Order: sequence, then structure tokens, then C-alpha cells
Amino acid sequence: MQFQIPQFIEVEDKIFGPLTFRQFIYLAGGAGAAYLLYRVMPFYLALPFIGIFVGLAAALAFFQYNGRPFILAIEHGFSYILRSKLYLWNNERKRRTARAVKAEEPHEKAQIYIPKLSESKLHELAWSLDIKERIAAGVATDEDLKATGGVVTPIVTMRSAVGAAAGD
Repeated sequence: MQFQIPQFIEVEDKIFGPLTFRQFIYLAGGAGAAYLLYRVMPFYLALPFIGIFVGLAAALAFFQYNGRPFILAIEHGFSYILRSKLYLWNNERKRRTARAVKAEEPHEKAQIYIPKLSESKLHELAWSLDIKERIAAGVATDEDLKATGGVVTPIVTMRSAVGAAAGD
């Protein structure tokens, strides 16, 4: 059996002529606000406000910003203005930790030489990780230790790295 699948489920139904219900409400609200301003204020003072309200109503009804309704752009703009901003990059903290690391490093410098085996960077990386894995597991042979220059480097875990960055 074959079934008809709806294709355009995000398209709103046209209720009032060529307008959707939402567009009709926006335009009716703009026209109502314009009429109230016309009745309450003198015409020469009300005219700029009437233009603003009618323009806003027309933009809400018909304008799309980046393919989305204009009301969402206004909502996102207000939420950006009203909410607090989160800045993740803190230059002062980064400078302090860099100074602390520079102060600790000079007496513990260890040079590690890993020879290049081939032109392939992937092969070289795999070889390097394999050697370091053997050293960490304690099953490294004398050849592995010679390949790293005889220097056994400790593996830094996330916990020790975070502790060092925090100053523990």
C-alpha cells in the first residue's frame, strides 16, 4: 500500500486571503496602534510614531532575517542585550600561569630525541605513541629506551595537568 506523505508541513495555512493568521494579527495590531495614536495625539506628532508602528508590523508580518521570522531576530537581540555575557578567555590568568611554568622549567629540562623513520607523519606518530605506551607499561626493551635517548618521561594525566595548572 502507498500512502501520501505531507511535504510542506512547516508552511502555515492561508486564512485571511493571502495572509496567514499570524501575519493578519501583526498587521491588525499595527493598524490598531496607528489608529489609537491618530485619535489621541495631534496628527503632526503622531505621524512619526504611526510610521514606526506600521513599519514594525509590516516587518513582523513579511520580513525574514536569515530565513527565519523577524520576531525571532528581535527576541535574540533583546536576550543578547539583557543577559550577561560569558567570556572564556582570560588574558591575565594565562600570563600568570605562563610565568609560573617558566619559573619552574629551567632546572628540569629534558631533551627527548625521537628519530624520524620515514616521510609519513602518521607512521611516525604511531611509532612514537607505541614506544611511549611500552615505556609507561614498564615493558620497554633496551632498544626502545635507546630510541628515546635513554630518557624515560612520565606520562602526564589529566588530573596532574589540571592540578599543575591550578597551582597544586
